[in-house]
Amino acid sequence: MIHQTAIIHSGARLGANVAVGAYSIIGEDVEIGDNTTIGPHVVITGRTRIGCDNRIYQFTSLGEVPQDKKYGGEPTCLEIGDRNTIREFCTFNAGTAQDVGITRVGDDNWIMAYVHIAHDCQVGSRTIFANNAQLAGHVHIGDWAILGGFAGVHQFCRVGAHSMIAAGSVVIQDVPPYVMAAGNSAGPYGINAEGLKRRGFSPDALLTLKRAYRTIYKSGLMLDEARARLQDEVKAHPEIQPLLDFLAVSKRGIIR
Repeated sequence: MIHQTAIIHSGARLGANVAVGAYSIIGEDVEIGDNTTIGPHVVITGRTRIGCDNRIYQFTSLGEVPQDKKYGGEPTCLEIGDRNTIREFCTFNAGTAQDVGITRVGDDNWIMAYVHIAHDCQVGSRTIFANNAQLAGHVHIGDWAILGGFAGVHQFCRVGAHSMIAAGSVVIQDVPPYVMAAGNSAGPYGINAEGLKRRGFSPDALLTLKRAYRTIYKSGLMLDEARARLQDEVKAHPEIQPLLDFLAVSKRGIIR
């Protein structure tokens, strides 16, 4: 399962049935879970922990030091969960001491070629990143989010669960859950109704979320006023709660 040209440090910890391709390099502090496949010419370094059943394709770099001038060699980490597909030429960097010190990627993500996940990003589970999607440092991506090809997200932005970012978009403010965004700079274009249908959201839930979207974006209310109106409705419509939770922690403001 380990190609004879691969270089694996004696301190690295590999689980059962891990495969490592030709000319790949795995560093001293790396941990890789069972049944994970590492393609040829992959470099995994730093304090990197990778879970089980991942598929990592050729020419990927995982756990390298952050591209941050403030980084001073602190012992920061990269953590990747289970069952992720990481295609060719992806780059995921370790965290920095200025944040939580860990870059995290969850489970069951589909990450296409040339994706960059910078230091201290927190990526949820079941996301899709199309080719060349790029995250700057400290970005948070919620579960089930989709980023189109060449989409870019500014540092410290949050992209909510079940949202969808169109190809080529530039996100410079937070994108609430369920919302579709497009453009440079990205603006709102309704809720991700088709994606929500595929994930089992009921017609009533979709109607509720469409009404919540109109409250935020079409009612003419200030954001605090819209939040107050939604708060009055959340007991009858719990689907709104993730929106309220997101708005409560947004620091860069939401796309408008």
